[in-house]
Amino acid sequence: MFPGAAEVRGSGVLDGVHRKWRHVFARALDGEIVDRGAAIELLEETDAQVFQALLFVASEIRCREKGRIVTYSPKVFLPITNLCLDRCGYCTFRADPDDPHAWTMPPEEVRSVCQHGQQLGCTEALLCLGDKPERAFKIYRSTLRVFGCESTVDYLVHCSQIALNQGLFPHTNAGLLSREDMDRLRPTNVSLGLMLENVSPRLRQRGQAHAQAPDKDPEKRLGMMRQAGELRIPFTTGILLGIGETPTEIVDSLLAIRSLHEEFGHIQEIIVQNFRAKPTTRMASAPEPSNIDTAKVLAVARLLAPAMNIQAPPNLSPYDHRLLLHAGLNDWGGISPLTPDFVNPEAPWPHVAALASLCREEGFTLVPRLPVYPHYLSRPEFIHENLRPRLQDFVQQKGAPSC
Repeated sequence: MFPGAAEVRGSGVLDGVHRKWRHVFARALDGEIVDRGAAIELLEETDAQVFQALLFVASEIRCREKGRIVTYSPKVFLPITNLCLDRCGYCTFRADPDDPHAWTMPPEEVRSVCQHGQQLGCTEALLCLGDKPERAFKIYRSTLRVFGCESTVDYLVHCSQIALNQGLFPHTNAGLLSREDMDRLRPTNVSLGLMLENVSPRLRQRGQAHAQAPDKDPEKRLGMMRQAGELRIPFTTGILLGIGETPTEIVDSLLAIRSLHEEFGHIQEIIVQNFRAKPTTRMASAPEPSNIDTAKVLAVARLLAPAMNIQAPPNLSPYDHRLLLHAGLNDWGGISPLTPDFVNPEAPWPHVAALASLCREEGFTLVPRLPVYPHYLSRPEFIHENLRPRLQDFVQQKGAPSC
């Protein structure tokens, strides 16, 4: 159904491409995973013909592995608190308690948003918050006690149960969590997440994006991801482009994620997220990755991890959806009909109908999914016993895409 190397050679797609790259692409089409050195060189390559061939090969491999279904998760975004220990050079989400835009969502607001979202067809409740706020702010610890909780994890369990009671499935991204924290969240969360961003410790040095962000230590983040694998928790992670990383560091980050997935099978998707410069941040004047940069990394991610789910947020590249489709992604991530992207408030979600139409024009079918991928629904070790009946009932009533 999909062409292998012989068919591609005959089609002329690789004509004019340097012999070295014809060989790399032909082997990729025949099922061989590209090696680290070639992946780095592809990111550094500036030849337009090589770029077009890379997109073609990545797209063919995606179709072979994933078919022509592209998924998204209908969600509500619950910014539980934007108080945060870290001070990343690009972030406008975090706040100190005395900032006018600081907030912590009370339980009644969580309930109201979830109820409204469920009525609009959402299935995911994304609980997102700053790293370790109780470690940094006494007033936040007082707020937790008002809510009847001793810790952030206590409150996350409470909010997750509220979301479940309203018919949504929680997915929590709370920054660095301990093994015990993740184990406590398992009975109420179908999946957890933490962006690796980049595996390089260099980005924590003075003047770099993560210099004032102790919880962005890559070893700590990889450690949490490993513990999530040991606990058999479906897990979302990814990389952030444009924060000062090199092509080598991008590839090594992708390989670190792939390695954990090969060991535990728990990485739901690799997100390739592009940095967006924002006023008032230390990186307000930093250059954003181009659409070519983002597409190239997506395509290389597909060649490095052919069978994994590869995602790019559609609101951060609103004019490049066709390009990203042809770079090999098979998922758009969460899209909300109700709540904004509080991390990137300047970037509205696309209308699902318009995105579906564009996908159809390019030969793909856009399909909603749950915040836990269908692959895990038949593997009981990845779904807590408290959640299995809810998920089984939902799938029996609504069905689930096979992806």
